[in-house]
Amino acid sequence: MDLTVKTLEGKDAGKVSLSDAIFGLEPREDIIARVIRWQLAKRQQGTHKAKGRAEVSRTGAKMYKQKGTGRARHHSARAPQFRGGGKAHGPVVRSHAHDLPKKVRALGLRHALSAKLKAEEIIVLDDLIAKEAKTKALAGAFASLGLTNALIIGGAEIESNFKLAAQNIPNVDVLPVQGINVYDILRRGKLVLSKAAVEALEERFK
Repeated sequence: MDLTVKTLEGKDAGKVSLSDAIFGLEPREDIIARVIRWQLAKRQQGTHKAKGRAEVSRTGAKMYKQKGTGRARHHSARAPQFRGGGKAHGPVVRSHAHDLPKKVRALGLRHALSAKLKAEEIIVLDDLIAKEAKTKALAGAFASLGLTNALIIGGAEIESNFKLAAQNIPNVDVLPVQGINVYDILRRGKLVLSKAAVEALEERFK
């Protein structure tokens, strides 16, 4: 499929052909959901922790004698049924990450890109270069292109002025092409690709 390439000033800069093998798939929500679940689980901290009965600071002495009180038999005040006792089966520090095959991850990215193209939410820019690191000027250029909520993907490296100017604009994320991922693609409205990013993606999935 051919898309019109735009400049930051909103002018036409030719056409670019997008590969059907990457951008022309019929999006499958189940694959995309699997990849997003894998991404979010991997970045979850997992630092939740509750103390068990072996960890709370309480006496280990028997609470009262075994017989003759008419009360239930108890030993340690650290037991979970008592106030101040340890938590039974509480959360422990652990990793929430799980495995996902590389082929499924790659397929998920292609389906996410295809979903954006199908929804007509992909814009291809000639290059991502700002004359000066001024947020106001870049925000005006984005407004003229209709970019209020967007993920911008550049080449292997983002030009320094563009990166500095874009980092204070709300709801706009800028990533190099190696950082492209399914979650960020779908959490933003528009997907903006530079020509270098398109070439890198086609080379990656060739």
